[in-house]
Amino acid sequence: MKIARFRTNDGPDRLGRVNGDYLTDISDAPGVGTSLRTIVQELPSLMETINATNGARFALSDVTLLAPIDNPQKYLGIGMNYAKHAEEAAQAGIPIPQNQMWFNKQVSCITGPYSPIVKPGVSDELDYEIELGVVIGTSCRHVSVEDAHSVIGGYLVTNDVSVRDWLQNRSPTFTLGKSFDTHGPIGPWLTTADEIDDPQALIMQLSVNGEVRQQGVTDDMIYNIADQIAYLTQVMTLEPGDILATGTPSGIGAPTGNFLRAGDVVRAEISGLGAIENTVVAEG
Repeated sequence: MKIARFRTNDGPDRLGRVNGDYLTDISDAPGVGTSLRTIVQELPSLMETINATNGARFALSDVTLLAPIDNPQKYLGIGMNYAKHAEEAAQAGIPIPQNQMWFNKQVSCITGPYSPIVKPGVSDELDYEIELGVVIGTSCRHVSVEDAHSVIGGYLVTNDVSVRDWLQNRSPTFTLGKSFDTHGPIGPWLTTADEIDDPQALIMQLSVNGEVRQQGVTDDMIYNIADQIAYLTQVMTLEPGDILATGTPSGIGAPTGNFLRAGDVVRAEISGLGAIENTVVAEG
């Protein structure tokens, strides 16, 4: 099932079940409401209700799609988790970590699947990173590798937008360079975990102005999704709605200096999950 947060004109935020080029409003169904983060833990038990709901029907082209998860507690990303990307990072002088390397993207960076990405005035090194986003479906701690997939609520497309000179030079941690406002577009909707047979076999592609910059398959991860969840939950409790960005394939702008400019259109697509598309605008 694919569930979107959306808005019509200036109306309130709603939830919709996506089918092809249309969505059906499910917000008034018993137990659903308008917050996907609130119900993500209950989705397995709500499936029958959601499928049976026949609310107002809208063409996707007639609504504004919003970031699927509203106000997550955590947005965590893993660095250099694709083998080919780690190789290109090393060529750019970035050392390859010997263990899983995690960082925070502050949740204030999150924006919608078709919202603008703002190029900050304090940098000319705005970069893109297509990543498979994992949304946690239940509160969990000390999860084994074998049980890790049972705590996943669903998947979405993310673009881990990065400000390279702040990331590598102006801050001792990744947090600032990863957390500028609008630098966390996610979506276009949540695809529930039951729809994805093998999340380690998804095809990823990112293009800028129609030119393909990144292509990869999620099986190139150094640490797979189960490894990531098991590692993180040794440290912290993951909560429903938390987002994990699981790494990016090769082709980022940093090694070549091919950074984003105002006016660029960035499209990130993952098989089975859909695509997000964001236009870069100059900070006003």
